[in-house]
Amino acid sequence: MKGIKVLELPNLGDDRGELVVAEGGNKTIPFDIKRVFYIYKTTEGTIRGQHANRNSKFFFINVNGSCKVKIDDGIAQEIITLDEPHKALYMDKMIWKEMYDFSEDAVLIVLSSEHYDGEEYIRDYDEYLKEINDKGNN
Repeated sequence: MKGIKVLELPNLGDDRGELVVAEGGNKTIPFDIKRVFYIYKTTEGTIRGQHANRNSKFFFINVNGSCKVKIDDGIAQEIITLDEPHKALYMDKMIWKEMYDFSEDAVLIVLSSEHYDGEEYIRDYDEYLKEINDKGNN
């Protein structure tokens, strides 16, 4: 799917323990990081996300436990399982996302290319499809 990459982060661990590295500025992460947030202690059945962003790009790392991310570009849908702390998901702007099926111990860290701006969120799926289709016809 265009605008999505599942990446293996450099694991520099040794006999002292694991050390996973993610660097911004187009090194590991293909953007400068402007915001970091994380999701944890999620109750059973919770779905997070359920929106697309007009401007923000994201980088998801599940550092503990597991969760699933359903991604949708308006044409195709895919489900990515994040269950290893060295596995990451890059997501370009204008991708619909839903995070769900969190394990009890899940900690999902999300890095964003933009500061929070509620105006850039598309929270209605039909509106999202309309915007995707309008851009495709221009």
